[in-house]
Amino acid sequence: MLLTVVVHSAAIQDRDGAKLVFGQAATLYPGISLVWADGGYGGKLVEWLKGWCGWTLEIVRKLSDQAGFEVLPRRWVVERTFAWLGHSRRLSKDYEELVENSEGFIQIAMIRLMLHRLCRKRVPQKRR
Repeated sequence: MLLTVVVHSAAIQDRDGAKLVFGQAATLYPGISLVWADGGYGGKLVEWLKGWCGWTLEIVRKLSDQAGFEVLPRRWVVERTFAWLGHSRRLSKDYEELVENSEGFIQIAMIRLMLHRLCRKRVPQKRR
């Protein structure tokens, strides 16, 4: 489940956009200590995050001998979440003019997913 959402212009690099996400998350969830990210978030962001709020940014790198697709630990979580969001028709294309609208529809999609999980029909257990 999502902790925070930040939608920004495509003119902003992912590493710079990550600072916006971490800014919101650090305020809302000060207990976080470890964050996993892919190789695109390496470099100065690792040191910045450690110095700014004390969190450790661990980069999940592609294996050196990897050929083709292979599931990497922790990295699949983000890809799976993007796939869930892709099931929402409104999020399949970028229709919104305001980033606040896009953020809202992402939150609605995740709320829908959470409610679906909570309201699933449960199979009653046999009494002993």
